[in-house]
Amino acid sequence: MELRQLRYFVAVAEELNFGRAAASLHIAGPSLSQQIKALERDLGIRLFDRDRRSVTLTASGEALLAPARDLLQQADELRRSAAGLSKAEPVRLGYVSWHPPDLITRVSGIAQLRIDAWVMPSHTQAARVADGSIDLAIAWSSANSLAELDLEARFIGADRLYAVSSGSSGSSGSSGDSPVRAKDVVVLVDADLATWSSWNAYAEEFAQATGARLEYIDDGGLTGPAFYEHVRRLRRPVLNNPKRTTTPLPPDVTERPVTDPAPYWTWSLISRRSDPRTAVHATIEALTHDVPPLCANLTTCWLPADDPYR
Repeated sequence: MELRQLRYFVAVAEELNFGRAAASLHIAGPSLSQQIKALERDLGIRLFDRDRRSVTLTASGEALLAPARDLLQQADELRRSAAGLSKAEPVRLGYVSWHPPDLITRVSGIAQLRIDAWVMPSHTQAARVADGSIDLAIAWSSANSLAELDLEARFIGADRLYAVSSGSSGSSGSSGDSPVRAKDVVVLVDADLATWSSWNAYAEEFAQATGARLEYIDDGGLTGPAFYEHVRRLRRPVLNNPKRTTTPLPPDVTERPVTDPAPYWTWSLISRRSDPRTAVHATIEALTHDVPPLCANLTTCWLPADDPYR
């Protein structure tokens, strides 16, 4: 016996007409009839007397109608209580270096969003979602890693990466803020795999796909003042990475768009595939339902082969 079947029983008992009951339940008439017969078999009693002209409750059906209504009411109250508890329990969200500026506003009244203070690399944040340390993460992840960890991802945003060029970086085209072709940029790869494994994989695949030059470093110079020192040293445009920096752009370097193709770094809102909480699913929907689409033309926009949105 299922609650769904009890709802069907009550609907027929109130209408005393299978057609009207089916319409109110938004199901087909034959399906409703089959479910009532299944319920009668499970209970071992006949609930309705029916012929071509009328439907009436049997004595057994009359006796069970009030308890069935009470049971359905209790089930509805239980669902409402569970939904309230789910909303009251905080939804924990981690991120790498970016999240929508109106993050809290978007979920106001939907869930208590608690932003985790530990800013960690993408692969670490995805692993924390998988083990239950946090409920959601804004991070980059490959489609293969999501499948291995039994995670789901919804697109929440993207960074179009650009090149940073010094005043003397004229060997690969015009300086200033003019576009630079992907094959003419340098991409830094860091020896610190614990921090930069996702970026390193991205960088190596981008270089292989476009002909960009890889430069391996071991000084943590993917961000901040050390990054600009590498730009000056290499005397070529260097691809930036999606990790934000608080270091102001020095006056002797400029940002230049990368073309042929333009590299994009996607951000996913990652969750556990098996998470049952209403507040988590409501938060996901609130944060992703109106996100503008990503560039779909891969002849002009570049994504790694295993990017979930390629």
